[in-house]
Amino acid sequence: MFYPSLLERLLNQYQALPPMLSALTQEQLLAQPLPGKWSVQEQVAHLVSYQPAFLSRVYRILDTQDPLFEPYVGDDDPVFLYWRRQSMNTLLEELETDRQKIIQLLQSLAEEQLQRVGVHKRYGRLNILQWTEFFLLHEAHHLFSIFKLAHAQ
Repeated sequence: MFYPSLLERLLNQYQALPPMLSALTQEQLLAQPLPGKWSVQEQVAHLVSYQPAFLSRVYRILDTQDPLFEPYVGDDDPVFLYWRRQSMNTLLEELETDRQKIIQLLQSLAEEQLQRVGVHKRYGRLNILQWTEFFLLHEAHHLFSIFKLAHAQ
């Protein structure tokens, strides 16, 4: 069963982005803080590309006994390379669309399905609720990075 804070973050956490981004110029969105470090735009593109990866993992957990997952590496994902070239409006629309797919799937699962396990190579055996917590904490990390970049002096 989804505990209240998990469900609340799943439904609303990503909605912190538009207010954070609203005052930023295109130059600020694209500025890399250091060579090789992601810009605000790339951070958002990463969030957009990670949602379908998460959804795919959940489906695989539902269909396979204890599947093993390698750590996700955004820079190696061709989907990320595509999304990093899109406009911020397009990214935010896609983020919303894919989040609704995730919410619909997770809320449709029975308790025994939420307890199905996938194995992360670094973090071990995680049931779908734990994978969801991992997904949201990962997203929160990037939201904090975006916040810091947006307010860098």
